[in-house]
Amino acid sequence: MKRRDIVKGLPLLPLMGGITAGGLFPSGALFGENSTPRSNIPDYFEELGITRVINAAATMTYLSGSLMLPEVLEAVTATAHDFADMHELQDKVGAKIAEMLHCEAAIVTSGAACALVLGTAAAITGTDENKRKQIPNLPGPRPEVIMQKKHRYVFDQAITTTGAKIVEVENAVDMEKAINERTVMALFFNAATSWYGGEDSIGHEEFIAICKRHHIPTFIDAAADVPPVENLFKYQKMGFDMVTFSGGKMIRGPQSAGLLFGRKDLIEAAKLNHSPYEAPIGRPMKVNKEEIFGMYAALKTYLQRDHKKEWREWLRRTSSIKHILTEVSGVRTKVYIPEGRANVFPSLDVYWDKKDIFIEPKEVYEKLKNGNPSIVTSLATRNSREVLNVGVVLLKPEQVDIVANTVKEILKQG
Repeated sequence: MKRRDIVKGLPLLPLMGGITAGGLFPSGALFGENSTPRSNIPDYFEELGITRVINAAATMTYLSGSLMLPEVLEAVTATAHDFADMHELQDKVGAKIAEMLHCEAAIVTSGAACALVLGTAAAITGTDENKRKQIPNLPGPRPEVIMQKKHRYVFDQAITTTGAKIVEVENAVDMEKAINERTVMALFFNAATSWYGGEDSIGHEEFIAICKRHHIPTFIDAAADVPPVENLFKYQKMGFDMVTFSGGKMIRGPQSAGLLFGRKDLIEAAKLNHSPYEAPIGRPMKVNKEEIFGMYAALKTYLQRDHKKEWREWLRRTSSIKHILTEVSGVRTKVYIPEGRANVFPSLDVYWDKKDIFIEPKEVYEKLKNGNPSIVTSLATRNSREVLNVGVVLLKPEQVDIVANTVKEILKQG
């Protein structure tokens, strides 16, 4: 029996009594009405013994991504007290997001990984209801998704979740040969150059051109590829049919939200494979109404932000930390800005003369992580030398000096 049938079978009179004065439940108890704000909100970190972390690294999922903007928190709080038709909400928020991103259509997903599943499912099923019910166990040969061998990465498991098979190609000639009647899509991992170094075997334009000749949809995973803000528009202008960005990274929306946008027919097919429909592959990946409103608010705020001013503030933070750290004899620093496409923002490399400071970067990293407060930085290799890398973009203003002075004390002790 389906849940909706169970709901239909519930007695109506007790429920109706529950929402009337003197009924089974007082309305205030049923809906949690409270006319005055609570002043005694528990400290749940304290209650549960959860360590608060200062994120001097990057927008890592295991560190809960980034912190939501105040505008996002306001949107979440303001919309949590009323119900909404989820179909209408996705449609209307999607239309507004598409308008902001100058594309045909968009939806909010539960992260970029969910967008990979939904985009692939859309390419496989289209609007075919039978295929939607059968995926990932479609009869016959498995659908195929083409990827450059150099682009294989941990998140491409989202593609095979749909039942699709990934076909690796080395170059453009291989790609032309690999396309056949089972090919449903081609995926481009945009951060491959950042993750692995080197150049793509097949560049963006050539990749798109090959697919267009064979009428194969193209999908680009650009999850962590803002800033710069221009990237939100760049890849769809190139001709990619579907694009995904994470919502919980530098756009600073809800951690479990993401964006999937591009060609209208594919986005509509992705919706059919997603919640609130009851049985498709994306049902377990539902995104709640507060996250949809929050993602909308985050994108709107991000597009309105003064990005040049924000960049200057990040550089000012690196200068402030450098000034404090270089008070220790033998310590040197250098601003590091990645040359790839992902996580392109400034951080600070910290290194020192071992004859002056007898401690390894990994030891400093561990002391910071296990300290009070817990400060998570990164370790990096530059020119075959391990360095401590201090991220600045996710720090609260008051945390900049805390991080700098804590690192300074550890180095002095070393």
